[in-house]
Amino acid sequence: MSLRTPIPVIETERLILRGPRDADLPAYAQYFSTPRADFTGGQRGEVETYTMLMILAGHWHMRGYGLWVIEHRETGKTAGWTGILHHLDWPEPELGWAVFDGFEGQGLAHEAALAARAYAAGDLGIRAPISFIDPRNDRSAALATRLGATIEKRSELRGTPIDIWRHPDVTEAAA
Repeated sequence: MSLRTPIPVIETERLILRGPRDADLPAYAQYFSTPRADFTGGQRGEVETYTMLMILAGHWHMRGYGLWVIEHRETGKTAGWTGILHHLDWPEPELGWAVFDGFEGQGLAHEAALAARAYAAGDLGIRAPISFIDPRNDRSAALATRLGATIEKRSELRGTPIDIWRHPDVTEAAA
């Protein structure tokens, strides 16, 4: 008996969005060992990072959607993640993203988030997701702006101040 949940693969010009693999752990562990992780759930060790990867893989099984690993097509390297999450204590689905060291400033997060958002609208009916962004995270705020999102309100998520950004309804924009 297999409980594997198929995770769709999305290909863009420079990226492959796919499900997580054990081989992604070193790239994730490196990211989560740095202060950059403070904006995405906090720093953690390798075992905690692997547990998080398992939880994220389970999100696909429980919700039918989740986070994709961003694989850089040219190099095959794990470059970050993007996708839709909706944890039990969240008001609605969130479009999230992160890129790892060495992949910033190339537009990869933008390319990946656009693909994930289009999939969410077309295949999941999630037409105008939110993004939770720490008010100090200028880079994610800049990407949200580039994606056409605007701050809807300041709130709190699990005890942390957060700006809730609303993405445009991409199905209306396409009509």
